[in-house]
Amino acid sequence: MLNVHFIFKMLGLMFILETLFMLMALAVAFIYQGNDVEPLALSSGILFGFGVLFYLIGIRANEHSAGRREGMLIVTLTWTLLSLFGMLPFYLGGYVNSIADAYFETMSGFTTTGSTILTDIEALPKGVLFWRSLTQWQGGMGIIVFTVALMPIFGGGASQMFDAETPGITHDRFRPRITQVAKRLWGIYLFITLLLTGLLWIGPMNLYDAVNHAMTCMATGGYSTKNASIAYWDSAYIEYVISIFMCIGSTNMTLIYFFMNGRFGKLLKDEETRWFYSIVAISTMIVMAWVYFKGIITDPEEAFRESLFQVTTLISTCGYATVDFIPWGPFFWMIALMLMVVCGCAGSTCGGFKTGRVVILAKNVVNAFKKQTHPHAVLPVRVNGHVVSTDIVNRVLAFAFIYITLIFATAFFLMLDGTGFEEAVGTATSAVSNTGPGLGIYGPVGNFSSYSDLSKWVLSFVMMTGRLEIFTVLTILLPGFWKQ
Repeated sequence: MLNVHFIFKMLGLMFILETLFMLMALAVAFIYQGNDVEPLALSSGILFGFGVLFYLIGIRANEHSAGRREGMLIVTLTWTLLSLFGMLPFYLGGYVNSIADAYFETMSGFTTTGSTILTDIEALPKGVLFWRSLTQWQGGMGIIVFTVALMPIFGGGASQMFDAETPGITHDRFRPRITQVAKRLWGIYLFITLLLTGLLWIGPMNLYDAVNHAMTCMATGGYSTKNASIAYWDSAYIEYVISIFMCIGSTNMTLIYFFMNGRFGKLLKDEETRWFYSIVAISTMIVMAWVYFKGIITDPEEAFRESLFQVTTLISTCGYATVDFIPWGPFFWMIALMLMVVCGCAGSTCGGFKTGRVVILAKNVVNAFKKQTHPHAVLPVRVNGHVVSTDIVNRVLAFAFIYITLIFATAFFLMLDGTGFEEAVGTATSAVSNTGPGLGIYGPVGNFSSYSDLSKWVLSFVMMTGRLEIFTVLTILLPGFWKQ
């Protein structure tokens, strides 16, 4: 039997903590004296009220009887309901016209997808724009992981929530206690965000823009305060700095922690990390050769910089824009789709399939060929010198199947709703991988406002499903999940 009281208690805790973040946006609104003070204040009150109500309902919960089912439900409901409450400043302030639009924008933020329905971003007041960026910064490291970090204050339940929030490939943890893991991950995440803020501020960005872009860059989310995104500043310095930090955001945060504590070998010797940076380097060289020799960009340095930026913004699932890559042609579109599927490393802020799974699949395929000539050979998959269990390999194969199936199913639905083939495939891949831009009119300089409300609701669900690595969300839809 589900521990309903425990679920209410954890959701209430999440809402109360989320109120603190919304109050930060309210403080920004006060500083800039915008017309968003009232909607942000009202939204904060509603969120806090429901948080207290839910927490009181579950205050007597027996935490020791909570298991994986409770964890999966809490995580799924957290992303669903926080997007519902998080959309209130957009809707109550009249900055978007429909609930579907407001929910899509907020879910895109919390899932760090970065797709937007806004046609004039710069028309929004500073407080609401800050809240928009803040949703991505929280979603980058994971709302649940943040809550787990503070779990000792409120007591138990951390393990189930952490496992449901981070169900990807297993990687080393540097502390036996999950709450310690979460605290250190958030500590390193905050430190790198502050570092990036300083680097952007000494460039052409003002402090407000630097803070917003540092949050959305480290979250690999891609929301910007400008309609033209990063292209607004037309700065090589900004593009190089953001390219570097998008790569950092795509790297396993645990390994970054080890690196910053002097244990360089763990990062440098990690096989997934080497594969990821190799893919970035090779893809950048291929794209640079393509745009330069086709005459799309004639300056060698600019060709390299723009190629590096587009490759990193796609593979990191960030989705910033400096150029419209749609005119670069179908050859680049295919590379873009591949990068949008591969994505960053396990344990990073990226969504998507993850490079680690690509490594396991590639090695498993090589073993399959070897067994054609040596059918009795025992050929385990090895990563970082360690044997990957058959169970994990099978899970990766199952994940790959359902990942591609979800992309196809979403694309089919969008085409049924009147979307063209090119746009449907690009949008479906973008939503499942949490990348942001799609193809065609939904490319890096477009937006998703023209989709029907039904498509926006479906895409919101798909973004959440992709962000929570598919199984967490889809499992609760199975009848067997609800059986005692």
